[in-house]
Amino acid sequence: MTGVLVPDAPGAPGARVDVLNTLFHSDQGGHEQVVLCQDRASGLKAVIAIHSTALGPALGGTRFYPYANEEAAVADALNLARGMSYKNAMAGLDHGGGKAVIIGDPELIKTEELLLAYGRFVASLGGRYVTACDVGTYVADMDVVARECAWTTGRSPENGGAGDSSVLTAFGVYQGMRASAQHLWGDPALRGRKVGVAGVGKVGHHLVGHLLAEGADVVVTDVREDSVRRVTGSHPGRVSSVGDTEALIRTEGLDIYAPCALGGALNDASVPALTAKVVCGAANNQLAHPGVEKDLADRGILYAPDYVVNAGGVIQVADELHGFDFGRCEKKAAKIFDTTLAIFARAKEDGIPPAAAADRIAEQRMAAARSRSH
Repeated sequence: MTGVLVPDAPGAPGARVDVLNTLFHSDQGGHEQVVLCQDRASGLKAVIAIHSTALGPALGGTRFYPYANEEAAVADALNLARGMSYKNAMAGLDHGGGKAVIIGDPELIKTEELLLAYGRFVASLGGRYVTACDVGTYVADMDVVARECAWTTGRSPENGGAGDSSVLTAFGVYQGMRASAQHLWGDPALRGRKVGVAGVGKVGHHLVGHLLAEGADVVVTDVREDSVRRVTGSHPGRVSSVGDTEALIRTEGLDIYAPCALGGALNDASVPALTAKVVCGAANNQLAHPGVEKDLADRGILYAPDYVVNAGGVIQVADELHGFDFGRCEKKAAKIFDTTLAIFARAKEDGIPPAAAADRIAEQRMAAARSRSH
């Protein structure tokens, strides 16, 4: 989305904002409901933000992260919830946008009692918000949350769920890359293209698999050395690595840059340094601030809007509510190719960056739903 509140980098400098002013008075607000949750017995402190239910119950994951302060946590929840409204609208889902954040280091404070308490808070909303996995939460966590809350997706197959949603998230990003190649080079094939993947965790390592299967030249980086070793070890001699993201974006001959870690990857420092002609990745809120999308366009860099191409996961968890069918979800995620091409066409027609075009299309769908309900 264009015009984000703060970089999607929890606890980042400058993340402390006047959240009430944002909520009630800023263009980035307009959320329907924000719930502050606390269970002292388990240590739970959480924020649930519902941006819109115009298209249906709000759907979005639960992020578990050691924010620098509570204001940063609330700001992140508001920002991410708004992003989910746009993502779900562009994915063609009958869901609005919501997001939850649990404050704290999951490796230190995550317990069964805390997750059960969180599940009770989600359940208290009566289905207005449907939760799933995000940074710091996993399928096993959703299985625990589901014991207290029927409105939980991303559960294990053993517990009636769809399992790991990162598989289809990566597939959708891959389709976005193919659409970008079609638009820019007239051919969706990625064979021989050099692709840099920043972040090879949950989603990134699946994306690497798709790229290698098509014959792309893949370069990776990750703050976790074990994640890099897993990818290079799984594909010996076929994947190269560089020390950090700064080195990756400056790699000579790079065709596509895929930010697949936390957001804010496209900023005043990174955009001028990019060698790639396409940016298409899985990270949320890649644009660090308003205006970055224009900076990319001015440099002739094609940006595939993050919330469009990374929607495969939300397509999967939404389907879980109706009895999960992987084939059905994969077909829907494959349509990300066509959606991305349509955004590029709209951007050219309106004379605006692709990010703004995607926003316009999503806003039109939400506005049409609101008008039908009145």
